[in-house]
Amino acid sequence: MFEQAIRIKLRFNFDRGRCSIEDLWDLSVEELDSIYKRLNLEMKEQKEESLLKKKSVADEILELKINIVKHIVTIKFNEQKTRENETLRTERKQKLLSIIAEKQDEELKGKSIDELNELVNSL
Repeated sequence: MFEQAIRIKLRFNFDRGRCSIEDLWDLSVEELDSIYKRLNLEMKEQKEESLLKKKSVADEILELKINIVKHIVTIKFNEQKTRENETLRTERKQKLLSIIAEKQDEELKGKSIDELNELVNSL
């Protein structure tokens, strides 16, 4: 899909002009959605239901553009979900480490002065 698009130097119309496939990766999901809506509208305008009509090159290019935008949005959503999961894991790990530190402190507080002095001298 991407190889075909690059070979034909596919460009996408955008609010700020035209952008390449590489530029699509830098856009937000909302901006990609705007491009997607515009492409879908164009597809609806071009489509005329017919059993005899074959897909034109323009139809194929439009379909390719739509598929590329869909693919990029899917990847961006997956990356966002991965980042969120990683953040949750990090927060959970920090909480567990904090609890471990508290329990170690409690254990040290339960030791006698002689035991604490021995620990200090061993350092």
